[in-house]
Amino acid sequence: MTTEAGRTPKQKMIAGELYHPDDAELGADLRACQVWLARYNAMLGRPADERRVLLREILAGVGDGAVIRPPFHCDYGFNIRIGAHVFLNFNCVILDCTTVTIGDRTQIGPGVQILTADHPREAEAREAGLEFARPIAIGRNVWIGGGALILPGVTVGDHAIIGAGAVVTRDVAPGATVVGNPARPVPAKA
Repeated sequence: MTTEAGRTPKQKMIAGELYHPDDAELGADLRACQVWLARYNAMLGRPADERRVLLREILAGVGDGAVIRPPFHCDYGFNIRIGAHVFLNFNCVILDCTTVTIGDRTQIGPGVQILTADHPREAEAREAGLEFARPIAIGRNVWIGGGALILPGVTVGDHAIIGAGAVVTRDVAPGATVVGNPARPVPAKA
């Protein structure tokens, strides 16, 4: 369905604009991803190279040697791009209403959530059912500890470390280590 501005809700969603998530095209994309996830998550006992073939069916990009251990959960898949030798451990969630990029050799612990989906702060817009999304970019050779949350719009620089359970609400500088809720930089040792 094309909106009054000539853009579909899907186009608006990917662009980070306000959109209605109950659109028929988005619903079909969600269902297709759910069917794909059922297939993928049933492959836990299969070799990583076989799972990688399936990842390439739906993700925007999958680098050589990339591994996502099932179970894995995402909204659409087509907004996710992972680099070479990226590793996501069990039970990772990526809400990919817009782009999520993960650089080469990044290691992501179990239960990590990467969340692009957001909601308006104005009550009227929420009541109207509007949503939006902000992209997440995770650099190269990043380590993200188990149970961490990466919130909408965050960029994590190359070689950064995010401690287990951290709630990352702001950008993380290259090479920085952040911990806590909200995540704060750990001071460099003298």
